[in-house]
Amino acid sequence: MELEIDIRKTLRSGPRSFQLDLQLHSSSRRIVVFGPSGAGKSLLLKAIAGLARPDDGMIRLDGNTYFDSRAGIDLAPQTRKVGYLFQDYALFPHLTVRQNIGFGLRRGWFNPRPHQQFEAVERWLDAFGLRQMAHQLPHELSGGQRQRTALARALAFEPRALLLDEPFAALDPALRVRMRAELDQLQRSLKLPMILITHDRQDIDTFGEHVLYLRDGRIDSQAGIGCDNTEKA
Repeated sequence: MELEIDIRKTLRSGPRSFQLDLQLHSSSRRIVVFGPSGAGKSLLLKAIAGLARPDDGMIRLDGNTYFDSRAGIDLAPQTRKVGYLFQDYALFPHLTVRQNIGFGLRRGWFNPRPHQQFEAVERWLDAFGLRQMAHQLPHELSGGQRQRTALARALAFEPRALLLDEPFAALDPALRVRMRAELDQLQRSLKLPMILITHDRQDIDTFGEHVLYLRDGRIDSQAGIGCDNTEKA
């Protein structure tokens, strides 16, 4: 993966303001963005995914320009082909596991039908052990099952890269360890580029091929963890 980012984004709320001013160039398949709450980590992911528009700058992934303020380029989220795993998983509560996974595979505003089958959905139901829960609603699932459903949805349309926003924060400690190991194995087998944001150093130990420390909207090169490790995914 070749990721190039040079963006600025200012958010204002009354007298307060926050500015994301970030420059990044990485060829790693595993990028971990580490930092405290309010550092701009989620805003960075949303800018890459097309869910937040920078004020100016550019974003490129593997030579594809997603955003360029000077050239007037701002691709729609669905055109960018990146899978996004939200911190709270953002599953549709009225849709079954199968419908949630297949949601992005059908164009238009209609939800997938309860028994409608897509090859990609069936594949990920089996891969994540969700076959028996395919007709259940999100509130009927465990935390790990909800995470697998959200991850299957992100992977079903074969994204160019996977964006993960605090993917283990909602899990209890024991489940967090297990799901972290599952994601580690999955990424290695798929060789899918990923960008993971976190405030948990255990995520750095597992996924930190290229680690960036974000503080107050900027990369802090003096933090002592912004480095490239030798292990490759």
